[in-house]
Amino acid sequence: ELLTPGFGRAILAEFICTLIFVFIGLGSALKWPSALPSILQIALAFGLAIASLVQAFGHISGAHINPAVTIAFFVGNQISLGSGRGWRGSRAWLCQPKSTSKAPQSPPGDAKPQGWSIIVALDGSQLNNNTTPGQALVVEIILTFQLAACIFASTDSRRGGNVGSPALSIGLSVAAGHLVGIYFTGCSMNPARSFGPAVIVRKFSSAHWVFWVGPILGACLAAILYFYVLVPYCMNMSDRVAIVRGTYESEEEWEEHKEERKKSMEMTTP
Repeated sequence: ELLTPGFGRAILAEFICTLIFVFIGLGSALKWPSALPSILQIALAFGLAIASLVQAFGHISGAHINPAVTIAFFVGNQISLGSGRGWRGSRAWLCQPKSTSKAPQSPPGDAKPQGWSIIVALDGSQLNNNTTPGQALVVEIILTFQLAACIFASTDSRRGGNVGSPALSIGLSVAAGHLVGIYFTGCSMNPARSFGPAVIVRKFSSAHWVFWVGPILGACLAAILYFYVLVPYCMNMSDRVAIVRGTYESEEEWEEHKEERKKSMEMTTP
């Protein structure tokens, strides 16, 4: 599967999504002399960017845009280990942290010191307002937990009726997290968002681990609660192992492939 065109398209989609997300989010935080950014502006920029990207690319790769979300989908037994392809059709393992290192660029001319200092402050690798690493870890766990829970619930195909727009729900969840989290940690909720800017500015703070451990732990806790406790799937162990291995076929896929095999046999029968 790693060599299929579909997998390549999914990787490209995740690369583009993560790059655009970080570019828009950090771009909204630049401290230009003529217009200082507000917390609401930054939160809406991150939230609207996510909503737009999920709407545009979700059907291609799942539009995780977040390694913590991808890992949580795996913990929830929704995607396979090797390729990130699951019975929900989401693929997103490889490109997220790598693409973010290309997104933020230094503003030109005399604006560089002012704009660049804000990137360092809000790239998710700095603690604000005397927040300790322990407090920051708890904040990132809680914020990512609510984001991941929103993603799982809003994209669950088992929900009947009109549940609204998953893309908008996820975007609002991201915006809500930023309205609170910026004051404490810059609100990472996403290891890729913290890693890329840290690479660009060549500055990894002593608390950088918080922005990996916190989001991953929060998202995984949400996956365990949602997929195993609140809304569990009734599956036997062999099916769960097949999902991890990437060989699982749902009943719909099995019937579709059955018809294809039947037609192939009819064509080859003398």
